[in-house]
Amino acid sequence: MAVTNAVRYEQEVGDILEQLGGVHQAIAHHSLDHKIRHLVEIRASQINQCGFCIKMHSAEARAAGETSERLERLIVWRHIQDFSDSEKAALAWTEALTELDLKADYGPLRAELKEYFSDKEISALTMVICMINLWNRFQISKH
Repeated sequence: MAVTNAVRYEQEVGDILEQLGGVHQAIAHHSLDHKIRHLVEIRASQINQCGFCIKMHSAEARAAGETSERLERLIVWRHIQDFSDSEKAALAWTEALTELDLKADYGPLRAELKEYFSDKEISALTMVICMINLWNRFQISKH
């Protein structure tokens, strides 16, 4: 099988990538906790096995005050007490929207989210999850 170089998306559809980058600026104007945003971006990137995004978002999280210890244990968040109930609800939502299951019941997950977040925050959280999954797939296509 022949190996080919990755497509240079930035060169071919840079205008689209620029528009997608603008989505993050819009999300930043909503009241989603930055610490949760970082955890969600890293967890989705772990699931999607996107090394580029894990490295980038881990560095951003550390720069924003997140500890290396928590980041190292993020992959086992369900089994440890390092994360708050609101963070766990956000991480469960992240996993549900990243690893799609046709039989999944999202109602209980939404109910749990509503215990800790407003509808506006849930909407912003969902957009963060959608965007990191998009960027993960974009980066993975370059492997």
